Amino acid sequence: MAKRMDATLDRVSTIPAAPEPLSAQVFDSHCHLDIMVGDRQASSGDPVAQAAQAASASVRSILDDARAVGVTGLVTIGYDLPSSRWNAAVAAGHEDVHAGVAVHPNESHAATPEALAEIEALAGRPEVRAVGETGLDYFRDWATRDEQHASFRAHIEIAKRTGRALVIHDRDAHDDVLKVLASEGAPPVVVFHSFSGDAEMAKKCVEAGYFMSFSGPVTYKNAGYLRDAARVAPVELMLVETDAPYLPPVPHRGKPNAPYLIPLTLRCLAEVKNVQPDELCEAISANGVTVFGEW
Repeated sequence: MAKRMDATLDRVSTIPAAPEPLSAQVFDSHCHLDIMVGDRQASSGDPVAQAAQAASASVRSILDDARAVGVTGLVTIGYDLPSSRWNAAVAAGHEDVHAGVAVHPNESHAATPEALAEIEALAGRPEVRAVGETGLDYFRDWATRDEQHASFRAHIEIAKRTGRALVIHDRDAHDDVLKVLASEGAPPVVVFHSFSGDAEMAKKCVEAGYFMSFSGPVTYKNAGYLRDAARVAPVELMLVETDAPYLPPVPHRGKPNAPYLIPLTLRCLAEVKNVQPDELCEAISANGVTVFGEW
């Protein structure tokens, strides 16, 4: 097992080269700075995070590398209390960083009243612009569905009380996520992070006015359904993200992702939408102000 893991780590350890810079500015709507810089120690079962951390990046170097290719801001997202605290603190110290805070659905067994109260307190801070990532994950069973639903509903209410965007993690749970949003009453701004639905799901999001954030998998050869969804999504409801250090775009599948790789995903989306990359950058940047506020 150890030899197989070492081989996997060797395979992913190469850091991708920077792509051609964009000629217009854009931002990364979803990444995990704490994982990238090693604040959360990667487990032996997380070779992508291990490889990202082996690069010994700092928050400042990540921001500088992103800015060099036209990515001038990012949103770093929490998934439990420690990461939410860390991301809020980093955002407070960097004007080009916003934060999201939440207990991830996979960790929703830890969404105690005390934890949720602290998430709400963090969400009220000026550097925190989103409640998320929250939602439902039926791919993993790390938390029961009852625990996930209760946590998701609690986060929806926190987003509404604090006036923050709701950032949703939706894995193999499209129908139930939409049902919970409808039954609870969605907050004014909802973002489906790393959108994973097909064109029909995209149509439902358009009808509801939900933003769809597209990540590296939209570039994958076998993900035609994501490109079909992107064709349905109006540019006024589109965002772009990395989910770094995960989900890198082609040609870097299996390597550590980072905000500086946004141009690859954005250019793919521009081709799918039959618009110029600069035009899409401008639309997404405007959407970012609507969703997360001014930088």
